[in-house]
Amino acid sequence: MQSAPPPRMLLAMDTEFMAQLMELWQQALTQAQLMLLPSRLYQILILIFCIGLAWLLNRWISPRFREWMRTLEGRPKWQLRTLLNVHKRLFLIIFALVVWSAARIMAEVTPFPSRRFLLELVGTITVAILVVGFAVRLVRNKFMQSIVTWTLWILIILYYLGILDETSAFLDSLGISMGEFNLSVLTLLKAIAAIGVLVTVARLFTQTAAATIRKNDEISPSMQVLAIKFLQVLAFGAAFFIGLKMVGVDLTGLAVLSGAIGVGLGFGLQKVVSNLVSGIIILLDKSIKPGDVISIGETFGWINALGARYVSITTRDGKEYLIPNEDLITGQVVNWSHSNDFVRLDIFFGTAYHDDPHEVRRLAIEAASGVDRVLSSRPPVCHIVGFGDSSVDYILRFWITDPTGGLTNIRGNVYLALWDTFHAHGISIPFPQREVTLMNERGPDDPVTI
Repeated sequence: MQSAPPPRMLLAMDTEFMAQLMELWQQALTQAQLMLLPSRLYQILILIFCIGLAWLLNRWISPRFREWMRTLEGRPKWQLRTLLNVHKRLFLIIFALVVWSAARIMAEVTPFPSRRFLLELVGTITVAILVVGFAVRLVRNKFMQSIVTWTLWILIILYYLGILDETSAFLDSLGISMGEFNLSVLTLLKAIAAIGVLVTVARLFTQTAAATIRKNDEISPSMQVLAIKFLQVLAFGAAFFIGLKMVGVDLTGLAVLSGAIGVGLGFGLQKVVSNLVSGIIILLDKSIKPGDVISIGETFGWINALGARYVSITTRDGKEYLIPNEDLITGQVVNWSHSNDFVRLDIFFGTAYHDDPHEVRRLAIEAASGVDRVLSSRPPVCHIVGFGDSSVDYILRFWITDPTGGLTNIRGNVYLALWDTFHAHGISIPFPQREVTLMNERGPDDPVTI
């Protein structure tokens, strides 16, 4: 067990911490006193004039720029989003141009850099803020956008105020040490920044690669999903470990720790791992793919997406079922469009014994052939399957190629066509009938005939 540091060491650490704070405070006071010099005061007045001029120009340009954007219909979405971001930051763009123009004029008027130092400083910070504002749009999460924005703003301001090194030294002194392992606040912030940048680059790379893979018709849909998932795991994993390596984190200890954690998670997350492996098997054997129409248990619908843990199935009534990958591997699945899109449907009906069966078969085939979605290349067929108690029983078979359009509705349309055709030609559909005879006068022992 590691012993606590002695009181003298704690006192020395507190003294060093207070000394760094006092040094930062003294530099801030020095910068404030420099602002009171005459050369800085008139630069402040020029900045106020630049702000007012930029505000007036923005009032004049902004509505015209907005009207011009409304005329750009049919343009790619990324272009419209870029123009919208430009419109939101139009005031800063105009202000940066005005400030740098003023700094250029001051450079022609006076050769002393101190006479335009404040203008160049404000102009540089404004440009940096614009760059940060456009760069942070690459981050989708709103909360992370706020964190990245404020972090970069603080970093840029500290850099141009000349106190970045002192702040870095102060943050580096705050941390924990365990043997040879040392983790400071500065190292943690660098790791987060490096991993964030690399993850953003990895996301852009995977999005571009995914779009290219989806456009390749020679790759099957299941292999497209597998290739995209593999690229995502590879890119984001590399971004994480490279980010840690860039800031000097020893990955040897991390490998041992991750191995121990992996053994523990292997026992507790068997189902999760099973679903992950099952998902890879599904993608490799191409048993199902996005767009296939399947039936599993009482669920009938088409594959909407293949996930790492589950398969999304959308039914005809708009419900979305998330079926674990393991159930698709171990259970019985009916894939209506696995090898081809042809689907045969059967319906049963019966007619009276006095109707000609040859005429019934002909009319049934004719009725089914006239229904939309029924294939004419594979014409319907009708056969007698038995002689029932009150009817001659038939089976009518027909083919379709669009099971995503529904099965119940096409069966209903064929039944309706049979009804109309049989009604027009006098074909009757029998149903069971019973006669009941009631006797008014009978003895106590006489039976009742029903």
